[in-house]
Amino acid sequence: MKQFHYILFISLMLTTIMLNGCARNPVTGKRQVVFMSEAQEIAMGKESDPQIVAFFGLYDDPQLQKFITDKGLEMAAISHRPKLDYEFKVVDSPVINAFAVPGGYVYFTRGIMAHFNNEAEFAGVLGHEIGHITARHSVIQQRNQMLSQLGLIAGVILVPELTQFVEPLSQGMQLALLSFGRDAERQSDKLGVEYSSKIGYDATEMAGFFETLERQQAKSGGEDIPDFLSTHPSPAERNVTVAKLAGVWQEKLKMTNAEVNRNSYLKRIDGLIVGEDPNQGYVENSVFYHPVLKFSFSIPNDWSFQNTPQQVQMAPKNGEALMMLSLGSGSSLKEAANTILEQFKLELVDSKEEKINGLSALIMTADQKQEQGTIRVISTLIQFGGNIYNTMGISELSKFPSYQPVFLGTMRAFQELKDSEKLNRKPDVLRIKSAPRKMNLQAALQHFGMPQDRFEELALLNGMLLDDLVDQGMLIKVIGK
Repeated sequence: MKQFHYILFISLMLTTIMLNGCARNPVTGKRQVVFMSEAQEIAMGKESDPQIVAFFGLYDDPQLQKFITDKGLEMAAISHRPKLDYEFKVVDSPVINAFAVPGGYVYFTRGIMAHFNNEAEFAGVLGHEIGHITARHSVIQQRNQMLSQLGLIAGVILVPELTQFVEPLSQGMQLALLSFGRDAERQSDKLGVEYSSKIGYDATEMAGFFETLERQQAKSGGEDIPDFLSTHPSPAERNVTVAKLAGVWQEKLKMTNAEVNRNSYLKRIDGLIVGEDPNQGYVENSVFYHPVLKFSFSIPNDWSFQNTPQQVQMAPKNGEALMMLSLGSGSSLKEAANTILEQFKLELVDSKEEKINGLSALIMTADQKQEQGTIRVISTLIQFGGNIYNTMGISELSKFPSYQPVFLGTMRAFQELKDSEKLNRKPDVLRIKSAPRKMNLQAALQHFGMPQDRFEELALLNGMLLDDLVDQGMLIKVIGK
């Protein structure tokens, strides 16, 4: 049977190649094998877009949204694929990133918008992402990933693991998170310089922004850094290359006054949320608070934690267990419990109803039996605020007794959030200030009452070093509420 599936898969792949043949790359003009037509590529983008928007959420700033749409459409019009129906969106994530999916969809996180210090930096990255679309990098990358599966597809064995219970990333999100090789990134850098220059910007600013990202990467240990940086040549090489390319295009276009537009950009992002938005849930002293949904619960000490729109996920460092909270399905606790049993093919061991901090709850224990052993699941379903919240604790049956007290400790800590200070927690926002006199950045931050433990963060946000000089009247970013 496996051999039949393997042969069928190969046949489908070969049929696709024959149908699509060798397409001509819009940027290079060279022919290349891809496994989808332009119509399929556009359809993939249309299907992925609502999934990506649902995962991140759109950032609510109509003026900023209009800015990136206007600049994006202006740049798309002079690109190698001007006839695509492009869409440009700011998504509500603190992570510093920008990405594109096939068919003309480009996304900037509010995190990366906060780190730009002028329009030219933004335009360079905008051109870089449009370049991924015009050069069909996502399509080529998908082809490479499909080809890498050919030798493995017949031998894949599904082994039950704890991660089967984690909400899987949609196809759209998997596409958004594709990473590209160095050659593709170099090509997108070149296109970023070309496209941003053609709409009047100083493309040398693009390299300076990548230096800021490299500093952020060093600070965070490689976390929260765009894929286009992680696989790219060093900033030193990048600076030289981008500067040379920018000079070539400025000469070719006879540009005498390339735009940077620092002040106009900074004024545009005044009030932009930076860092985590408390309204999406936040952790403090091993307690998770959700002020919008008005609940809280404790998190086990030393467990890893991740908050996504679909689930709150927790796991010990050794990976032996998993715990998560998500919304249950159904109009009653029993209906939600039955849905869980069916969804994960679980056999009920026992269940009981009780009150947890005054809230109606059902605690259910169930097993998933596999050839390799048994996975035990404890699920606590709680009715609150018109929703049913499902907290699941999962481990192998042999290790379940040692984790059960931890699971129940978190589950029974779920309660209504009433603390007004926690409910009314405000996010940090960017505030744009004018330096009162000539001084270094550190002195300016002290002047505006910034806490010392945030100096390095603010230096990165400003794309400067703390001892860099700030002229009188120069606009800088600080943090406010």
